[in-house]
Amino acid sequence: MKRRNFIKRASLTGLGLAVGTTVSSCLTEDRSTKKTASVTGTIPVVIGTWDVKNSTAKAWEVIQNGGSSLDAMEQGCRIEEANEKGQSVGKGGLPDRDGKVTLDACIMNKDGDYGAVVCMQNITHAISVARKVMEDTPHVILAGKGAEEFAVSKGFKRENLLTEASKKAWKKWKEKSEYKPIINIENHDTIGMLAIDKKGDISGACTTSGLAYKMAGRVGDSPIIGSGLFIDNEIGGATATGLGEEVLKTVGSFLIVELMRQGKSPQEACEEAIKRIVDKPNSNFKNFQVGYIAVNKKGETGFYSVHKGFTMTKYQDGKNSSTPSTHYINS
Repeated sequence: MKRRNFIKRASLTGLGLAVGTTVSSCLTEDRSTKKTASVTGTIPVVIGTWDVKNSTAKAWEVIQNGGSSLDAMEQGCRIEEANEKGQSVGKGGLPDRDGKVTLDACIMNKDGDYGAVVCMQNITHAISVARKVMEDTPHVILAGKGAEEFAVSKGFKRENLLTEASKKAWKKWKEKSEYKPIINIENHDTIGMLAIDKKGDISGACTTSGLAYKMAGRVGDSPIIGSGLFIDNEIGGATATGLGEEVLKTVGSFLIVELMRQGKSPQEACEEAIKRIVDKPNSNFKNFQVGYIAVNKKGETGFYSVHKGFTMTKYQDGKNSSTPSTHYINS
């Protein structure tokens, strides 16, 4: 999986990150909507942001072997967290401005229980620690050193998350220290996943190393319930990727689930959530990217983004595919 940049004009010279083959939603001045046919749903189903076929395949395997959607979400996210070549989640993630890799993650189950870690260092599998927070503590979020110490107490091993490739990229960035992120140059960042298992239960997960070269202590939407992820087992689920500050301002994932509760399809709900961002007064949407994916209780799915370059990976009906969007806001 290639890495985050997702927003506009970051001086990430020398990263050498390939742009994935994806085409998605785009916006132009009048922002009239181009409609597409509804997606027929079946269960079980697994979906993820970006081209993450290895993760969706693992999650599907868990479900087919009788595992829960929650187990599937954890195991699916762990695949990318361990992928050192992907510089957006887990080990190998691009660091903050001080050269420290800090991880954010959250997980949510069918009962609406939620656990998260923010600004955690030295532990690869942030998603598994988030699950431990949910299941083994009276809290829902642990941060920084406290999250790391909790992880160690649960048997997780400390390790250096800054790989040589990411260290080299960071040193190159320091030559100018410019902070102007580029839309989609890496075509990947946060990994958000949603699944419905054979029992019809929905769970979701979201994991990231955050915005490359962010200020120390910065937290985006990914670990925050209602923004980076939201699940309602009676309705459906949604998760986000992109510039977290904009997702946080509109509580996007919660909004999508509530729109589905009101009768909108997952596709319609994702489109409305993006519209809320774009139509804000003084919106600077041309300079950043946000993307959403969603699933409803029937197994119908949808996805949408501010700009082209976004893809949703889906495992459904025995087929694992990464689908570029063919519907978008157009002039």
